[in-house]
Amino acid sequence: MGKVALVLVSHSHALGVGLVELAKAMAADVHIRAAAGTDDGRLGTSFDLVETAVQEALVVSDGAGVVLLTDLGSATLTVDTVLEFADDPDALRFVPGPLVEGAVAAAVAAQQGGDLDAVEASVKEVALQWCEKDSVDQGGAVPGTESAEAVIADAAGLHARPAAMLAQLVTGFDAQVYVNGTPADSMIEIMGLGARQGDKVTITAEGAQAAEAMQAVADAITIGFDTDGTN
Repeated sequence: MGKVALVLVSHSHALGVGLVELAKAMAADVHIRAAAGTDDGRLGTSFDLVETAVQEALVVSDGAGVVLLTDLGSATLTVDTVLEFADDPDALRFVPGPLVEGAVAAAVAAQQGGDLDAVEASVKEVALQWCEKDSVDQGGAVPGTESAEAVIADAAGLHARPAAMLAQLVTGFDAQVYVNGTPADSMIEIMGLGARQGDKVTITAEGAQAAEAMQAVADAITIGFDTDGTN
């Protein structure tokens, strides 16, 4: 089985293309397709474009399924119509939420091997955070069996691609890892820290592989995820 694929439905072709580029930077192995604008390039949505994108995504996902996200209400109506006529609606999942943040979160969850439920949950988590606008205290730390400090090397800080790579890194360990009290496997929450290059952060870890996970994260943050300095 492949990875969950994404179809991003927007009224703007330019927005859709740009968002695919952004999400792919976090999830190189995930099929992400924009179905944006009308058939003749105007602002709006197209049933045919969305249906074509969905059919392609179903094939590429190899049974993992497809998550659809939209920008505005009429795009959602177009998606609803596509789902109504779908041959295999159980393989498709429309998830309401902010398009940009939701697409990035969904892409990272799919890259990590999440199924439809996991990818949907990642978008809902972002939607909840976006609505509540909770702030995260950079000085906090969750008590753990292992703890270390690291200075952020990446020019982008723990934002965008480095945050996504950190989230991917910790999924390889049987441990719960936190950076300044924030779950390291949540790219969106890590980005919410606003941690910048040169900031010192505290890494804590709990679980069977706590020591290994803590050290791997500390080393990665100290060395930098993007060694060429890009984000």
